[in-house]
Amino acid sequence: MLSQEPKKARLWGGRFRTDTDPVMEKFNNSINFDRRMWAQDINGSQAYAKALAVAGILTTEEAQSIHDGLEKVREEWAAGSFAIEAGDEDIHTANERRLTELIGEAGKKLHTGRSRNDQVVTDLRLWLRDQAAVATADMTVLIQVCCDMAEKHMGVLMAGYTHLQPAQPVRFSHWLMSHVAALQRDMSRLQDMLPRLNTLPLGCGALAGHAFGIDRDLLKRELGFGDVSLNSMDTVCDRDFVAEYMWWSSLTLTHLSQLAEDLIIMNYIRGVALSDAYSTGSSLMPQKKNPDALELLRGKAGRVTGHLCGFLTTLKGLPRTYNKDLQEDKEPLFDTVDTVHDCLRIAAGVVATLTPLPEGLGKALVPEMLATDLAEYLVRKGVPFRETHHISGAAVKMAEDRGFPLSALTPEDLRTLHPSFADDVAALWNYETSVERKNAAGGTAQSSVEAQIARVRGYLVEVGGGAAP
Repeated sequence: MLSQEPKKARLWGGRFRTDTDPVMEKFNNSINFDRRMWAQDINGSQAYAKALAVAGILTTEEAQSIHDGLEKVREEWAAGSFAIEAGDEDIHTANERRLTELIGEAGKKLHTGRSRNDQVVTDLRLWLRDQAAVATADMTVLIQVCCDMAEKHMGVLMAGYTHLQPAQPVRFSHWLMSHVAALQRDMSRLQDMLPRLNTLPLGCGALAGHAFGIDRDLLKRELGFGDVSLNSMDTVCDRDFVAEYMWWSSLTLTHLSQLAEDLIIMNYIRGVALSDAYSTGSSLMPQKKNPDALELLRGKAGRVTGHLCGFLTTLKGLPRTYNKDLQEDKEPLFDTVDTVHDCLRIAAGVVATLTPLPEGLGKALVPEMLATDLAEYLVRKGVPFRETHHISGAAVKMAEDRGFPLSALTPEDLRTLHPSFADDVAALWNYETSVERKNAAGGTAQSSVEAQIARVRGYLVEVGGGAAP
């Protein structure tokens, strides 16, 4: 009879009489996706070994052996030579198993007082903290690219829209900065959530706390956390930071989707030309140049919002404290982080390489868009705005009835509507003049747009993400 190699003992296997169903084993394991947290798991374990030594659970020599052994495990992961074996349920068991193989009995002491419940959430917070820094850098690049484009094309005018109807003339730069304003809010929200994300869970055990007097403030300092979690029961089941990051991602991609939609429309009316690098062709129609990058940006917003809705549904019915349902946090979070990273980079590339087409954008500029300017002309003559609004509307109707543009009405025609119209009203029909009148803060006049750009660049410097203007 052939001898069989004994199965490796599981961390939790002592009270079980039979082996796990192979299907259940596959169903239960998370190593295939949580392996990407290998570096964070090693960092957390090294800090924990140091704290165990301070607490007198490990000798100085044992703590050093664990630290050095984990460095060897790190090298294997970095080199791509780490071998995952049967029984490696997750990144924690895989690293601990390999550590024990390398250094022997001391490796078995590392888990003293620690549970995978507080270990996994520590790894996840460390990992997401790193990814938040990447997202900050990605957003900085996108915002800088938009500001550069706005500065470069300050002289290009276009129609501003409400209800997808041409409304008033604006600068192309002003339109672009309207999207930057939303992106800056997104970046601000990302910074706002960092203190809540950067809270130490380690040292809470399975749910009730640590039995060996671990110094959690030491762990906080070692791992660079800003605070220590308040309650051990809450800590091991707290995934608010995951939901919050997914929510932030959903809103950020919603804003990118809106930018993409605007550009798709501008591309359709030949108001902008997209780079070939972010367009594709048709398999049947040789003449086609499709804005696929923008359409994918639009689509990815739905994908990420779906992850958020799914995860909130997972969370809503969970009792205190840790439940295996929480393993469902990682795959949607990992995909969300990856998707946001790709979308921010693609959006930056699209904006950096597009070309505004003044002639195409200018085709939507029509004199009727200056009807408000006509009303404001009379306001400057002392006529109440409610009255001037009605008069301007009557002028629009007069032009429509005669079948010609609003600008074709003569001063004499306009004086039939109100005696305050003088010959200088003819100078009103100038889009650049109209735009420059909107010079209050936040407006579309050149000075106002330049002030917006300077303000945003200053914000980037303030958060440490941009160069000084």
